[in-house]
Amino acid sequence: MPQLSHRRRLLVLAICCMSLLIVSLDNTVLNVALPAMQRELDASVSGLQWTIDAYTLVLASLLMLAGSTADRIGRRKVFMTGLVVFTLGSVLCSLAPSLELLVAARMVQAVGGSMLNPVAMSIITNTFTDPRERARAIGVWGAVVGISMAAGPLVGGLLVDSVGWRSIFWINVPVGLAALLLTLRFVPGSRAPRARRPDPVGQLLVVALLGSLTYAIIEAPSAGLASAHTLGFGAVALAALLALLRYEPRREEPLIDLRFFRSAPFSGATGIALSAFAALGGFLFLSTLYLQNVRGLTALQAGLWMLPMAFMCFVCAPLSGRLVGSRGPRLPLLLAGTAMTAAGLLFALFEAETSNVTLVIGYVLFGIGFGLVNAPITNTAVSGMPRAQAGVAAAVASTSRQTGSTLGVAVIGAVLASGVGASSYADAFVPASRPGWWILTACGLAVLGLGALTTGRWARGTAERTAERLESAEVGEAARATATS
Repeated sequence: MPQLSHRRRLLVLAICCMSLLIVSLDNTVLNVALPAMQRELDASVSGLQWTIDAYTLVLASLLMLAGSTADRIGRRKVFMTGLVVFTLGSVLCSLAPSLELLVAARMVQAVGGSMLNPVAMSIITNTFTDPRERARAIGVWGAVVGISMAAGPLVGGLLVDSVGWRSIFWINVPVGLAALLLTLRFVPGSRAPRARRPDPVGQLLVVALLGSLTYAIIEAPSAGLASAHTLGFGAVALAALLALLRYEPRREEPLIDLRFFRSAPFSGATGIALSAFAALGGFLFLSTLYLQNVRGLTALQAGLWMLPMAFMCFVCAPLSGRLVGSRGPRLPLLLAGTAMTAAGLLFALFEAETSNVTLVIGYVLFGIGFGLVNAPITNTAVSGMPRAQAGVAAAVASTSRQTGSTLGVAVIGAVLASGVGASSYADAFVPASRPGWWILTACGLAVLGLGALTTGRWARGTAERTAERLESAEVGEAARATATS
């Protein structure tokens, strides 16, 4: 990639952030619209879970493929294709006449979304080569998540109450088209120096693992935890995981390069992303259903109640980026884990949702925690890896986020559905949701523990040794490729 001026680099960052905005906004807006969709489409709790998880599941399954494909055939080309498919999927979502077709259209959206965030992060990584400047750029990237959380509930509430839930998908169309035209004009093309070969077997194993595991969790409350249906899909997930662990190390150019995980910071970033986004997915799912279905608030009123969480996320995300740039990832991760754990405990122990004051405090604490956690995840995931594999490394981090969000909604929704049962929804919701809040507390503790363990001197040493091995392996593979050509 040619060296760009400072102004041009900032413009590239802004264009990449537009893609993150529509993908992130889509999820936060959708959460506020869930009760309206439930009424119009006569959806069950598991049906609502699928409107979210069909998207995040496909996204998680294809992110690594998109990242490696972008490194191979060109990042701008894949990024533009993603914008087209995501915008088309948004139009299909707005026209869906049934829950089944809405879920299918969400999957189309996800195919496009898989080509956006990891590829955009790879473009940013290759545009901002100075580590300190890159950390600041990633902080801006994280702030966009805060913007989407702040704007999502309000925009979603306004649209749902005034126009209807279908309008939440219309906002993606003008933003997607604008990002497409700007990318064509201003974003330079780039790719990895040496093309990586596709790994169709690894890709199928990832789809089988994530798909069967999510299906088993979501359908367990209705089918039964010990039913042949649930156990069968669980067995498929386990078999796919074992096959993946056995097959991928044998390939010269695997879909998932397991050598990345020899780096403690990279492994920690993966675990932290899983935990933090599982907490986010479950938190939004429980909060939206409680505010509208139990308290009887409108979509806009629910969005206003969730604004303290979104505002703190918006404030803390750029602060986290600056902290990572100046002091490293340890401090923001420890603060994030502490705040998320405190928020979970407030709901699990003291039923924070039943009091206005504690509800707001819980939202503020969670917003602080989630706002601080995103920048160190991204920075740690890509900073120790060779730039030639930036797309794959960024895609693994993005996959961890989406997998966490998928499992968070699946597990929390399954726990809630089992607890509510045939009881009165409003009366049973708070006690039925308590196990879910304990799960979210455990996710906060995981962020805290992994943040402390994988950001010290020992962890940095493993990252340096891993980077050296990867770079040596790349030089050797390139030499062999040259000798055989």
